Amino acid sequence: MSIRHSLLALLQDRPRYGYQLRTEFEDRTGSSWPLNIGQVYTTLDRLERDGLVQKDGGDGDGHIIYSITDAGRAEAQAWFQSPVGRANPPRNELAIKLALALTLPAVDVGGLIQAQRAVSMRALQEYTKSRREAAVHPRPADTARLLVLDSLIFQTEAEVRWLDLCEARLMQLAGPA
Repeated sequence: MSIRHSLLALLQDRPRYGYQLRTEFEDRTGSSWPLNIGQVYTTLDRLERDGLVQKDGGDGDGHIIYSITDAGRAEAQAWFQSPVGRANPPRNELAIKLALALTLPAVDVGGLIQAQRAVSMRALQEYTKSRREAAVHPRPADTARLLVLDSLIFQTEAEVRWLDLCEARLMQLAGPA
């Protein structure tokens, strides 16, 4: 996830200070990816250094307001126009954990799969409940949240199916009972 580009995108609406950006990001993504406020301000400092945002002074309450520059608008637009690359897939901690577990004799791989499946199923239930609640009285801003929740639901469903496949392969390795 690109915090850099997300902040630029949010600043296209209007100038904001860091905490407002953090809140707006979490609201628009259904609070699926909480941002550390320190990360927001560090990113804003880098964006300012790179000429993509500028400080507009304070708001009178001690907050520094940031606005996007023309170069920042161009970068945000380029980000929206570019597909997300698939050349370097993100690291999947679960896949790495299972791959390593299979190579070590003292690890209960079946137990690991069962524990992860339970966590994934709980997450799937929570995402589905949140999606149902968000869909009851949809507002335009909720559409973004629904899209994020749909993505999380599909990813979690795929993870559960993958865990089922892993378990089936383990059973194949074990041979006839």
